[in-house]
Amino acid sequence: MTNIIKKLADENAEAFRNEAHVNSAEEDYSSVPLEEFLHCAKIQRDIESRLDTKGTNDTAIPFVGFFNFLKDKHAQRNNSQAAIEGSEEKKTGAVGEVAEVEDGTMVELENANRLVRNASWITVFYLITTDILGPTSAPYAISQLGFVPGTLLYVLFGICAAYTGWIVYKAFLALDSVQYPLRAYGDVFGRLYGKKAQMFVDGMQALQLVCNVAVIILGNGQGLYQIAKGKVCSAVLIVIWALAGMIVGQIRSLQRFGFLSNLAIWMNLFVCFATMGVVAHTGVNYDAALTQNGIEKGPIITKAVISGSGEHFSLQLQAAMNIVYAYGGAMVFVNFMAEMRRPMDFIKGMALAQATIFSCYLLYGLFVYAYQGQFTVNPGNQGINPYGWQTALNVISLVSSLIAAALYGNVGIKTIYNSFFKKALHLPALETRPGRIAWIISVIIYWALSYVIASAIPQFSTLTSLVGAVCILQFTYTFPPLIALGLDMQTSAIKADQPYDPVTKQTARVDSWKNMSRWTRSFKDKWAKNVFHIVFFLAAAATCVLGIYASAVEIKSAYSGDNRTAFSCRPLI
Repeated sequence: MTNIIKKLADENAEAFRNEAHVNSAEEDYSSVPLEEFLHCAKIQRDIESRLDTKGTNDTAIPFVGFFNFLKDKHAQRNNSQAAIEGSEEKKTGAVGEVAEVEDGTMVELENANRLVRNASWITVFYLITTDILGPTSAPYAISQLGFVPGTLLYVLFGICAAYTGWIVYKAFLALDSVQYPLRAYGDVFGRLYGKKAQMFVDGMQALQLVCNVAVIILGNGQGLYQIAKGKVCSAVLIVIWALAGMIVGQIRSLQRFGFLSNLAIWMNLFVCFATMGVVAHTGVNYDAALTQNGIEKGPIITKAVISGSGEHFSLQLQAAMNIVYAYGGAMVFVNFMAEMRRPMDFIKGMALAQATIFSCYLLYGLFVYAYQGQFTVNPGNQGINPYGWQTALNVISLVSSLIAAALYGNVGIKTIYNSFFKKALHLPALETRPGRIAWIISVIIYWALSYVIASAIPQFSTLTSLVGAVCILQFTYTFPPLIALGLDMQTSAIKADQPYDPVTKQTARVDSWKNMSRWTRSFKDKWAKNVFHIVFFLAAAATCVLGIYASAVEIKSAYSGDNRTAFSCRPLI
């Protein structure tokens, strides 16, 4: 298994090396009309549909295909290189026609973009599962809602996440090409709504990554507090993990994270199944339940439905935001598709990954709640009683969480630096010597900011629900309807325009968005679908507001009590 993971890491590393070259070029597509994006994307999809799938094993069953994919990785790489050489020698055909009107720099960039695209849907399945899988909050969410509402919410959020993932997938296929590649979630908004919208989404993505690191710092602080048996100041333990992150975060290349990031999923799965085995044969950690949730020792009680009346309503909203975490991978879907040889096969990897994640989260949450009832704590593995098992699982969680935090930090810093500081302040590229110095400083500031967030809200469930409401919910549920609405309305409006000329890249539109006629025509064409997406967006936005409200109520409650004080030595769990 170690050799297999190492090979997969090497395969991904090749993409990361090529991606470094691609990202070194400044790209500004704000003046490119939507018709050009659609035209080039259509050509690109046609080329990809004719690619040989043998190297990517798209027809294989998941785990058999996974092994075959690794075996044929060299053949796949050679096929990609042959395609590039062919495009350089042959300037005719679909790709050649586009390349003829570009200069040498553009052709070189297109070839670099082709090199990045070498992953299969099996790789996507593995990456999505690695990125999202960490169901330690599931038992707590079920304990606040009950068996029936908890299960129904996991199913409902899962169905909605599958649909919004489909929206992002279809938008990528409609807008991406090697001439105008999509590499991040914000790029989609840039194509549809302009630069300001792209900067806003990039900022939200950076905020989510900062908050994800803050959640991990706090969770690791709790774990270390249990290992130390409460003999060390909790504030010091949180600082330790922030400092550790500043050191590990100095690794600039994602290539070096390859083996560790793939190993993290097996650590998470072991923690889940070991926790289930322990809770089934041991008692409850009453001290942790009292410290975290203020629940006194008593008989274990489980309920099919828990009433949300009174103060418990905000706790249930908080639990719902913890469930959102199960489907928080949409933010990186575009990044994954950008590295696929056949992006149209992404849907297979996403469907399998979401089904796996749904099963693991729900099984783990229901099982632990069934044995621990109202005494369930968050994260679930920190609620077990034997100190030996508690320590062992905490150590494993600490390692896997540090890997995840380092990855989030790496991507987050690059997003902030390249999207804002490099463009706005004209700072040097990270590949240069001044850029490396800027990287060191950025890592320290990034982890320091995450530490401040973790210490300012030292209540794990409250912090995770706040992150879920403010950030994760937007990328999974709020933004996709806007993507669908913008793409559908603009493509509908184009139908009445004169045919697009891809040679001159000139548009001949019969009206503009300043005219009501264009708005009316674009909305009426798919009016039922557009209305549905507007309602979907409003429902997601309302859920976001409720989640933020619930988190604010719990934060206020935490600050008014004696159990939590920011930047203090009071017990974390």
